[in-house]
Amino acid sequence: MDEQLFFKKLNSLCTSKEIFDFLGSLEVMSDTMASGALQRISEVEVDDNGVKNPEEVLENEVFRALCFQFEFESSKLSNTGLLNALQALIKLRIDPQSTLMASLLSEGEERLGKGQLTVKNLCALGESLLELECPSWATLEQIVNHMQEKDIEKWSPREMVMVYKMLQVTVREGEQYQDLLNRMNSVTLTIVSQLSPKFTSIILNSLVVLHQAQAVPLVTALCKHSVKHIPYFTGDELVDVLEAFLYFGHHEQILTEVLETHVPKSIFTMHPQTVSKVMQYCCRKMILSKPIFDAVAEGFISDADRFTTDQIAEYIIPFGTLNYLPPSASSLFGKLETILHTRFSHFQPHTLLKLLHSCVLIQRYPVNFLPKIFSPYFLQQLQAQPPGLDRIVTSQLTQLFLTVTLECPLYEGPKLLPKYQVKAFLTPHSSPDVHLLKRVKTGLLYLLKKRTYFASEVSTPYFYTVDIEIKLDEEGFVLPAAQCEEVHRRIALCVDGQNRFCVNSHNLLGEEAIKQRHLPLLGYEVVQIPFFEIESLQNCRKMADYLHKKIFPHTYRLGC
Repeated sequence: MDEQLFFKKLNSLCTSKEIFDFLGSLEVMSDTMASGALQRISEVEVDDNGVKNPEEVLENEVFRALCFQFEFESSKLSNTGLLNALQALIKLRIDPQSTLMASLLSEGEERLGKGQLTVKNLCALGESLLELECPSWATLEQIVNHMQEKDIEKWSPREMVMVYKMLQVTVREGEQYQDLLNRMNSVTLTIVSQLSPKFTSIILNSLVVLHQAQAVPLVTALCKHSVKHIPYFTGDELVDVLEAFLYFGHHEQILTEVLETHVPKSIFTMHPQTVSKVMQYCCRKMILSKPIFDAVAEGFISDADRFTTDQIAEYIIPFGTLNYLPPSASSLFGKLETILHTRFSHFQPHTLLKLLHSCVLIQRYPVNFLPKIFSPYFLQQLQAQPPGLDRIVTSQLTQLFLTVTLECPLYEGPKLLPKYQVKAFLTPHSSPDVHLLKRVKTGLLYLLKKRTYFASEVSTPYFYTVDIEIKLDEEGFVLPAAQCEEVHRRIALCVDGQNRFCVNSHNLLGEEAIKQRHLPLLGYEVVQIPFFEIESLQNCRKMADYLHKKIFPHTYRLGC
């Protein structure tokens, strides 16, 4: 039968039975036709869960005859016939240790050693090896070495992708193949527009694994190209793309906009791990997207019972970090509390602490679970697992304890022992904007006339650091900052730079919001000086006028 007619007929068949009946009607087949038949069988019989009907396929007489021919005549096969058969049999989960597979792999490796394989053949062999649980590292390295000698500019996108995937496995340390990677990165840059969603995500993932941070033009082009494909990525592919955005520190505003359309539309069909990565991306980039967060909240309420404990934490923590309560907050945290009651012991200690700490940032108090958190047993568990009781962990514990002390007066459970408390909170995102703080201090000096009337970056006895503190006596006069007697009022100026807000937003981050919530409960009057109110003030006088109105709104003249 003519090969073209054969493949036309073969590709129209949709079940293994139809394929076997068709093959049984033929008297003669070339090895290319026979391997093509195996590939078609693997296409119709294999899905994400494996082989649909393994017994019907593996016990079929026609299938067994084909396998017999491939096993005992492997040396007579064409390169295409050999490698297509190998790929198909691996997909059909044929035992890699069987004599059939050993014969085909041995023949492929022999031809590789003799330099008889084309670029297409090399990539097909590499793809087959990568599908095996324990691929031969030496053989993959041999393939890559042969590929180095070929003209990269003539590789197809598929061949380029396969070499990136092989390099992920073979590059173990140092700059072993960096020259090859540099050439591949340059050529790939010229074909980015031709890459499918699948190929785009594979190459981005390879660049992450291979630490190609220096390939800035390629990374930028791939990230821009990937945004167009967001609706078409599989869940795993989207995870790899977002991980690349995070790893390379790349930001595209349009990515947020596309996700804001895609996530709400797909939230009930997206895999929880994909949604977790979207939330991680938003959290790390400080992007408060209400359409995404509102949809994720609905997805959590509906499906959280089937999530892993890590996924539960990854869904919820960004709400606290970015200081946002969705419209469905009551149902969201009701669902979380139900899950914690039933699965509390399933959570890893550090994951549980991060989760409960994120809740108090947005005034959701896990009072029912704090006795367990402050128990010696739980604290020992925290200490026993990396990172142990480091500064971040003890800061979270201390802030949980301070919150329940200040905001939950009815709590009568165990206290956090002083030895687990920090002297000052570690707030990685809330360090003061040095330039902004300097401008405010210059304005205050103009207003108050003396530098002694205010102190900056003041450590309080209550774990928080105040950007600027001003003390007043009973009559409202400003006191020297060093004076401790007759202090009637303490004013805490919170000089909030852009780093304390969500990106492109006036929404404070959770760790700054809780600080400004706690300071009044600790006896301070809080005056917020946000960057967006003062960035347009051109000189000291305008800054002083602004500060006067903010700090002393009811006075026309200062008695200093």
